[in-house]
Amino acid sequence: MRRIVESQLLVWKNKSYRLPLILQGARQVGKTWLMKWLGENHFKAFAYFNFDERPELKDFFEKNKDVDQILDSLSITSGISITAETLIIFDELQECPHALNALKYFAEKKPEIAVICAGSLLGLLLHSGHSFPVGKVAFLNIYPMTFREVLPYWDEKSANYLEQIKKIEAVPDFFSNNLSNLFKKYMISGGLPAVVNLVNATNSFSEVDYLLDSIILSYKGDFAKHPIMSDIAKIAQVFDSLPAQLSRENKKFVYQLLRQGARAREYEDAIQWLLRAGLVHQVKRCLKPAIPLSAYDDFNAFKLYVFDVGVIRKMSKLSPSAYSEGNRLFTEFKGALTENYILQSLMSQFNDTTRYWNSESTAEVDFILQYENDIIPIEVKSEENIKSRSLSLYAQKFNPKLRIRYSLKNLDYRDGLLNIPHYLSDYTKELLDIALNSEAK
Repeated sequence: MRRIVESQLLVWKNKSYRLPLILQGARQVGKTWLMKWLGENHFKAFAYFNFDERPELKDFFEKNKDVDQILDSLSITSGISITAETLIIFDELQECPHALNALKYFAEKKPEIAVICAGSLLGLLLHSGHSFPVGKVAFLNIYPMTFREVLPYWDEKSANYLEQIKKIEAVPDFFSNNLSNLFKKYMISGGLPAVVNLVNATNSFSEVDYLLDSIILSYKGDFAKHPIMSDIAKIAQVFDSLPAQLSRENKKFVYQLLRQGARAREYEDAIQWLLRAGLVHQVKRCLKPAIPLSAYDDFNAFKLYVFDVGVIRKMSKLSPSAYSEGNRLFTEFKGALTENYILQSLMSQFNDTTRYWNSESTAEVDFILQYENDIIPIEVKSEENIKSRSLSLYAQKFNPKLRIRYSLKNLDYRDGLLNIPHYLSDYTKELLDIALNSEAK
């Protein structure tokens, strides 16, 4: 299946000065597939090395820092002559910290050799204190497949229609009704490639639930890889609490939901573990909606979202039968699934530029987005009622150039408010550009 991130991989491949590339993201998001796709389709050959499957590979890096000798060893063990037209793939890199450190020698001594890396828990290794090739590697975040990526396999005509949108106008009912139903299907399955493939092959939600259960158990199995035994239970506590955290009206993370008397300092390492494993996204409270947003972070108030809406749906024990029950998928858990999905969609487009804002007990805006030099407030509506007191109060206080509301209503832009239907959230960047350009005229 095609991935939007493929174009970014090709940009990296064609750079005149190309650093080794590290793909970051949770397990099961498709990192290995993408690396092999790049090697198969855009290089004459690729040499794949998995440090988990073949631990003997570690010797090449632990006992040697000479890149030429390392390349000779890799060529011999793979049976592939490694040249400037060969892609080297290092998978499960977290199992070999010396290979991570060796990337700087590839960057300095052999820049013509293309090296791409990934690992299921690579984010942990990058913060583990091992020697790290600062300034000698590039990074690319990989997220689950978006609804935009999945749609062509479910309804090619609707996908083609959305791709040609050039102005903001209502989506015709012929497409809108079908897109709404397909979006519900995505909210059940989520975007993990293995799950999407299963849906395409079987269209069976019971099979989807079985696979998601297995994937969630494998994530929990990874908790045991934390070096401090006492933190393993805390990681599980935080992860298991996320459905309850997100089902609250105010979705700020509350430590008391973990256990009575719990304090932030006891769980900081557990939360950081989940963040570095790519299993959660953290949205910090913004003290002041000004540029740069990161300068106004409140480190004592934040929300945690699961990286994939299918995973949080299964963790919440919401049955796939909700697919056929009107708008229940969007309204259950006080709109938690919808909000989680919108954050997931924003992350895939804007990476870590999202915050939230509130003003004591008077108003709370779900997300604040920094887009170039504009600060854009975002509200997520999961019901037919689209009135937003918080967004109105924010507009009165800060007079933003543009506001975004995601809802069940059709695409529309008037009086500075851009209404985006849920199924179009992956097109937010394009729609923003259209709206902002119209404001500039």
